[in-house]
Amino acid sequence: MNIIGIIPARYASTRFPGKPLAMINGKSMIQRVYEQVKLSKQISKIIVATDDKRIADHVESFGGNSCMTSENHNSGTDRSFEVVQTIKDIHFDVVINIQGDEPYINPTQIDLLASGFTKKEVEIATLIKKIHQNEELLSPNVVKVITDTSKNAIYFSRSPIPYVRGFMQDQWLSKADYYKHIGIYAYRTTILEKIVNLPISNLERTESLEQLRWIENGFKIHTELTEFESIAVDTPEDLKKLIIQ
Repeated sequence: MNIIGIIPARYASTRFPGKPLAMINGKSMIQRVYEQVKLSKQISKIIVATDDKRIADHVESFGGNSCMTSENHNSGTDRSFEVVQTIKDIHFDVVINIQGDEPYINPTQIDLLASGFTKKEVEIATLIKKIHQNEELLSPNVVKVITDTSKNAIYFSRSPIPYVRGFMQDQWLSKADYYKHIGIYAYRTTILEKIVNLPISNLERTESLEQLRWIENGFKIHTELTEFESIAVDTPEDLKKLIIQ
């Protein structure tokens, strides 16, 4: 199976302009992400998809591959599809969209995600992790997910789901299992082409979660359970929280 890893990297972030080029212990954030992805045993090719020449030039300077993409994309999914369309000489069976702001992503997470595609019925895949802290459960910035018995996502929400009737929220973690979404996606190339052409759905608009558009249109999202935490950098302050490795 031929798998491409695509790392979307925008320069004009509202909360952290130039974030991909921010330095962490002597290396840029985008270089750290790229080097972690290179450790994956499943990825055949890695490309940084960016809309800014400064990022593209930097990626080329450390020996990486980059692709210039439109400034008008609303998501990494859209940006990933443009990259796939640009590559004419190689066919990729699966596209993995890796967050460009997680400098210490564990490569085994990427391999775990890729492993789901050994099953022909898997169209889209993502990762989930069990929630242990009440603060995470109640935070609207932590996306929660519930799954069926086949590990397909039923719903994603910024609210705590499921609701535990008859108990206060500070007791819910002891009464039910809760899982949060780890924001890395993989798609069969044929499915990626279909989902990028879907109009924004009501559920997506309500929760501001693009994966709800796919579910609302009948696509299945397979989940794999990871024990590794994701460390995303959204603001300059988040850099201070990183453990230098």
